[in-house]
Amino acid sequence: MNNLLNIKTPAESVAQIRKADLNLSAVGISNLRLAYWNLATEALYEEAVFRGEGVTVRGGPFVAHTGKHTARSANDKFVVRHTDSENNVWWGVYNRPFEIEKFDALYARLLGYLQGRDVFVQDVYAGADEKYRLAVRFVTEHAWHSMFIRNMFLAPGSLEEYKRFVPDFTIVAAPGFKASPAVDNTNSETFIVLNFEKKLAIVGNTLYAGELKKSVFTLLNYLLPLEGVLSMHCSANVSPDDPNDVALFFGLSGTGKTTLSADPTRRLIGDDEHGWSDDGVFNFEGGCYAKVIGLSAEAEPQIYATTKMFGTILENVPFDPVTRSIDLDDDSITENTRASYPLEFIANAVPEKKAGHPKNIILLTCDANGVMPPIARLTPNQALYQFISGYTSKVGGTEIGLRDEPEMTFSACFGGPFMVHHPYKYAELLKNKIERYGVKCWLVNTGWVGGPYGVGKRISIRYTRALLNAALTGKLENVPYKTDPVFGFEVPAECPGVPPEVLDPSSSWSDKKEYERRYRDLAMRFKQNFAKFEDQTPKEVIAAGPKV
Repeated sequence: MNNLLNIKTPAESVAQIRKADLNLSAVGISNLRLAYWNLATEALYEEAVFRGEGVTVRGGPFVAHTGKHTARSANDKFVVRHTDSENNVWWGVYNRPFEIEKFDALYARLLGYLQGRDVFVQDVYAGADEKYRLAVRFVTEHAWHSMFIRNMFLAPGSLEEYKRFVPDFTIVAAPGFKASPAVDNTNSETFIVLNFEKKLAIVGNTLYAGELKKSVFTLLNYLLPLEGVLSMHCSANVSPDDPNDVALFFGLSGTGKTTLSADPTRRLIGDDEHGWSDDGVFNFEGGCYAKVIGLSAEAEPQIYATTKMFGTILENVPFDPVTRSIDLDDDSITENTRASYPLEFIANAVPEKKAGHPKNIILLTCDANGVMPPIARLTPNQALYQFISGYTSKVGGTEIGLRDEPEMTFSACFGGPFMVHHPYKYAELLKNKIERYGVKCWLVNTGWVGGPYGVGKRISIRYTRALLNAALTGKLENVPYKTDPVFGFEVPAECPGVPPEVLDPSSSWSDKKEYERRYRDLAMRFKQNFAKFEDQTPKEVIAAGPKV
């Protein structure tokens, strides 16, 4: 906010109380009107409403609209090329190189833009395991972004800890500042640029809060594997009776990570980003960022309840301006409507945000072709092949430029846009852990059955939950299986509570020849996609792919 009239704002009198001794001059930020340091959620509510950044709705959530950017700008993300990172980064479509001189010039203009303005600072930690946590300082132009950060990460516990806070990394976000593509070598006026060597990231011309969260995830995906810790785009839950009965759910947005891990019979560790060290699994975050389009109290009661709570941020959710009632079925702004809320809003969440080692790994795919089985048992090498492939269908709205209908994609490690090393770097870590801890691996399809998108219907959450429950509780141990002739994985012939035609996708297709054609076409796409990973992938993993 550019407060030219110097109007006193609601939290101005407490803006400096939780200011750290190491101030913003360390990253060159100066000549501000005022920096608001580590405000509480309640104060940030007042500031955000005062500044016209959004409104409160029935039950207490804060609704913010993000303008033209209602999803991640995947094509606008860059990594600064430097001698230290040169040999570690997997350069390409996900990690576009950015020259250091261009970064310095762009950042200098961003610093000039911030002069005379208000900013909001949040000092937080990423990582529930203190051995591996990262201290991150966010400097944001908007109060509600500061509230988002407070929801999504782990806050210091005392005034003294705030005073002594020293960031390992700083992220500066200024939605009002635009790049000049001709000058800056960016793809557009929007940019997300990470500089690992300077321990600094800058984000401009986008209000979409997911960019802030995923910048931290990208950073951890670079740092932790260098320490032997596997960073994962997955949700995680654990049995209430056994801290070592952890289940991991890998998958892209829209495949069901958040929904399926929020299981009332198990305890939630986290819904999106985790690390796996020699001590077990730990959440990178302190909150959830769930898709809420079409959310219902019947199908997803725990997540639905958060949309009525004070402290939740609802991104791009339409509401009635008179009654202040939200409409979760309204996709007129975007299909990618979101709720950000503290993990504690889920009643059975694990307070420590960490647990032991997994017993089960579930790779989630949303198959819009309608040919993949709803569940299949994988060998370790098949699991690595599927993990590196990351096959799914992007569901409308999660990235700028997606069509309304699902779009087939392969996203390495089920999180390609956020992976910094070569995919086999992560796969090798995963392989070692699967073998060391004897983890069972499953492929679960949450997509379509009885035909492709537009012909068949999406597998119901009820059936998917029944299949997962059977897998996690051992009920699929002794049922008959058949080996898939194309992919080689094992498909159960029966499961309590699931009709046979759901377990066998081909049986629900009226045109068996079309089913066979689509299945073999999908297998060929797997092989074509995997070709770009073969130079650094062992032969036994390559051999675990489909046979066509």
